[in-house]
Amino acid sequence: MIIKIIMVLIFFSAMAATGIYCRRHTADVNSFVLGGRSVGPWLTAFAYGTSYFSAVIFVGYAGQFGWKYGIASTWIGLGNALIGSLLAWVILGRRTRIITQHLNSATMPEFFGKRFNSPSLKLGASVIVFVFLIPYTASLYNGLSRLFGMAFHVDYTVCIVAMAVLTGVYVVAGGYMATAINDFIQGIIMLFGIVVVIAAVLNSNGGFMEALNQLASVNDPAASSQPGVFASFFGPDPLNLLGVVILTSLGTWGLPQMVQKFYAIKSEKSIKKGTIISTFFAIVVSGGCYFLGGFGRLYSGQFDLAAEGYDAIIPTMLSSLPDILIGLVVILVLSASMSTLSSLVMASSSTLTLDFLKGTFMPDMDEKKQVSVIRFLIVVFIAISAVLAVIQYKNSITFIAQLMGISWGALAGSFLAPFLYGLYWKKATKASVWCCFIFGSGLMVANMLFGSSFPALLQSPINAGAFAMLAGLVIVPVVSLFTKAPEKAMVDAAFSCYNEMTEVPQSVALGNK
Repeated sequence: MIIKIIMVLIFFSAMAATGIYCRRHTADVNSFVLGGRSVGPWLTAFAYGTSYFSAVIFVGYAGQFGWKYGIASTWIGLGNALIGSLLAWVILGRRTRIITQHLNSATMPEFFGKRFNSPSLKLGASVIVFVFLIPYTASLYNGLSRLFGMAFHVDYTVCIVAMAVLTGVYVVAGGYMATAINDFIQGIIMLFGIVVVIAAVLNSNGGFMEALNQLASVNDPAASSQPGVFASFFGPDPLNLLGVVILTSLGTWGLPQMVQKFYAIKSEKSIKKGTIISTFFAIVVSGGCYFLGGFGRLYSGQFDLAAEGYDAIIPTMLSSLPDILIGLVVILVLSASMSTLSSLVMASSSTLTLDFLKGTFMPDMDEKKQVSVIRFLIVVFIAISAVLAVIQYKNSITFIAQLMGISWGALAGSFLAPFLYGLYWKKATKASVWCCFIFGSGLMVANMLFGSSFPALLQSPINAGAFAMLAGLVIVPVVSLFTKAPEKAMVDAAFSCYNEMTEVPQSVALGNK
């Protein structure tokens, strides 16, 4: 117990110290929200990765999808690495950095407002962010409850308050730069922790091949009649597995807290390095989490799935590890949760301040006032997330959990296609963006309220979210063809930044000789 407490205290001290140290980087909105657009590849890549993978992934999704799909759930992690990280950096990274600086936009709603010359779009996007991003933060605490109970035997409320207070301290004090540095520290912990935990769990089951043989002998007629299906290449349900891959991988392209990482990156060289680093991080962390979860059925006799739910799977797998490894797992999950929480509240508070309050009720806010309001809202949003987490834990209110479950699909379904076409296609119209906003968020709300009336394949919020994202890629071009074209001068002005000449060495581009 002493070892575990010391490890957690050292971790907390390092996070708080980083926030205080970075306070000098918070003089104005640009430095507080975007780190002055001068963040290097390692910090940006780790900030992207740690914001991507939270305790929801490690405890919730890894346990749930590992149970459903067996070792094939590793495909989810590989999809996260190749689609959610590699392709996201290649397709979005450079163009996002260039055009957001050109348009002087610090948030995704502000990008929509300036790219399509529509204050109403900026306001609508900020409302979607507020409605769906804030409740999502409460889910970040859920994965900690069983782990803290197992490791420290303390009330879950204490864990929630401690995590909320510490995250608030370093984000409010140091802004984006403190978040990025702490994300780097937390990312190192996550990389090291997941490798050690996988090795320990496999070793406790006789090694990789023995664990795989045991998994191949597991049969569940309710899932599949095929023998050895949980140790097979695609698992018992490839179609629904594909839906999970799409939602959790492609979805990052439309999440404000993820895309805004590209706003802050320093240079072309940083983008290239960041692409490699971020992809490697995702392979190890996400691939490792889902790979670990794939062996969850080997522990089926040690917990009651019907009574305890999927969140009990990973903690049960880890409960027999040595104390020092349990302490490492707690810090790993704390790192994953706090990094994502800090990104969410930073995105939420900056959006509400810059896009909603300044754009409507407080247009004359100066830089100092904007930073103060953002700091205040960070505290408010962290408090709201903590209260929601406590209420859900104490009263088992399923509505909160449902709302958090659909938030990813609603945000990505609303924003992915408009943002992608906004970066690349001059003919995308304001009307098409509105249609995508309404369809994406409306579909997910309808799924929450009337999911049983949906077609069987779309009753799952995961599949509905994946459908919303893919449908958006069709809605924007189709609606754009039948609605008023955007003003040519406005679009040309927005895209002019891509045509500015930049001298580079011949190793990058051939000359005319």
